[in-house]
Amino acid sequence: MITLSLAEIAEVVGGRMHDIPDASAEVTGPVVRDSREAGPGSLFVAFVGERADGHDFAARVVEAGAVAVLGSRPVGVPAIVVDDVQAALGALARHVVRRLGTTLVALTGSAGKTSTKDLIAQVLRRKAPTVFTPGSMNNEVGLPLTALTATDETKFLVLEMGARGIGHIRYLTELTPPKIGAVLNVGSAHIGEFGGREQIAQAKGELVEALPPAEEGGAAILNADDPLVRAMASRTKAKVILFGESGEADVRAENVRLTDTGQPSFSLHTPSGASDVTMRLYGEHHVSNALAAAAVAHELGMSADEIATALSEAGSLSRWRMEVTERPDGVTVVNDAYNANPESTKAALRALVAMGKGRRTWAVLGKMAELGDEALAEHDAVGRLAVRLNVSKLVAVGGREARWLQLGAYNEGSWGEESVHVSDAQAAVDLLRSELRPGDVVLVKASRSVGLESVATALLETGAEGEVAAR
Repeated sequence: MITLSLAEIAEVVGGRMHDIPDASAEVTGPVVRDSREAGPGSLFVAFVGERADGHDFAARVVEAGAVAVLGSRPVGVPAIVVDDVQAALGALARHVVRRLGTTLVALTGSAGKTSTKDLIAQVLRRKAPTVFTPGSMNNEVGLPLTALTATDETKFLVLEMGARGIGHIRYLTELTPPKIGAVLNVGSAHIGEFGGREQIAQAKGELVEALPPAEEGGAAILNADDPLVRAMASRTKAKVILFGESGEADVRAENVRLTDTGQPSFSLHTPSGASDVTMRLYGEHHVSNALAAAAVAHELGMSADEIATALSEAGSLSRWRMEVTERPDGVTVVNDAYNANPESTKAALRALVAMGKGRRTWAVLGKMAELGDEALAEHDAVGRLAVRLNVSKLVAVGGREARWLQLGAYNEGSWGEESVHVSDAQAAVDLLRSELRPGDVVLVKASRSVGLESVATALLETGAEGEVAAR
């Protein structure tokens, strides 16, 4: 964070100083909410959670070097006390972002946000110092914490914005006003909370409504292949840049194909030229993510060749997202267990099939959460797709939703041998350990709450008698 005195911070957040012997003392380090991350020069933000009260760690963080605590009550050590800690954190982020004047790029969508954010960051940091959201810290707390890591050297700030209701993204854009905003897609993720795709589109479109007009440099990056996203062009005064495989897209992909290992390759076309891309990531769904990143980079002055090179060299920065690891015995484990929705799960299945040409393929799938009334139909459709794609075996893990997955595959299959239902992750591990053969490819995917990453971990430990080589 930029250097600020405690007096300045108190004024910005409307707080009261307690037990502060020197109001000119400066915060020179990071702003943290985890007491274990507190160090010299830091500011510790004390939240009251379900399991722990951050105020209880106040003395510990000051001993570790924190300059003060930002909390809701005095704690006996230097503190700035406010009525609403979350609002104060947001106000501090807004102040710092405005002072820095960095170019802020925000993105949202139902699927692919984190992977696309990682791509944008990897492309832009070739041009100038870039700060971006770690993992999926895309809410009212994670976003301002990320923004506060920017410094005077930061040229680009790339922020992922999530939403679980109308008004959430609008609030985030008020904390960190973007200059460039990208909307990736409108899908089924959280449809149970929103009530329908139209409501999701309403929420996601709040991002483009917050952009400055075109004459002030505002740019809306919209998916030309998604009608609900493309329609958002009417909701913004910013310059509109379309990306996709549509011939009308300003930044588009042509000759899309997958390599023998399941990695997308395509010809990237931008208004400033064309260049070929072969990605290190797995799955055709990354083409759309790459095009969104390319559109942002083009708007910020990068050439087609520069963008293509960066996209071809970019890797996965966030864990459990199509992590491909080959065991010494030749079994390939694809850990995509961070989250799941119908769109991302179908894309992962297609990637599995592309990677597994000539090999046995296993799809270990669990519940896709927050689908509301569409849950049964969506799980059934994924199970059927696994059979249509000729996945060798679907292993459905868990309760009711997993049974729907298995039933869909059973009804679509010829003999019922294409799928099996198991009760939990350990049962899936036991099954796979007994039946996997060298050369098999295993995809593991479910919503985060299911915890299926433990299956991938166990499979890699099983094959770890020799050196495990990640590719």
